[in-house]
Amino acid sequence: MKLRVIAVGRVREKHVRQAIDDYRERIKHYVGLDEVEISDGSDDEVAERTKKAAKEATIVTLDSRGQSMDSHEFAAFVERLARVDKGEIAFVIGGKEGLGPASLRQGKHMLSLSQMTLPHRIARLFLMEQLYRAMTILRGEPYGL
Repeated sequence: MKLRVIAVGRVREKHVRQAIDDYRERIKHYVGLDEVEISDGSDDEVAERTKKAAKEATIVTLDSRGQSMDSHEFAAFVERLARVDKGEIAFVIGGKEGLGPASLRQGKHMLSLSQMTLPHRIARLFLMEQLYRAMTILRGEPYGL
């Protein structure tokens, strides 16, 4: 399994960046993980940058209108996706305006982290924590239970 988090924009707040980095390192104990920051732009430009960054991975876009899951459902979802194609999954987080229609259409799946609007840097932290939790659930380790 190989995970990729593709995010529009950079995380500039030091304390948020440190928390994201902490979870990134924890996840790497279980699976490969790349974090790719792409620049913002028009919807078509973001869609093109996303496609390039995702390479051949299954694209999962994040949007408040997407499917909601609890942590155990999310872990099972990640495990299912890891069994198809090349076992690579790319999660895409939009910038301050979210993802536009062209970007959303690229996703094979669309998930919601929350029906509430989240700042993109907090969405990235939330996703990283849930990816780590999913890995512990799949291994039967205490953190995710």
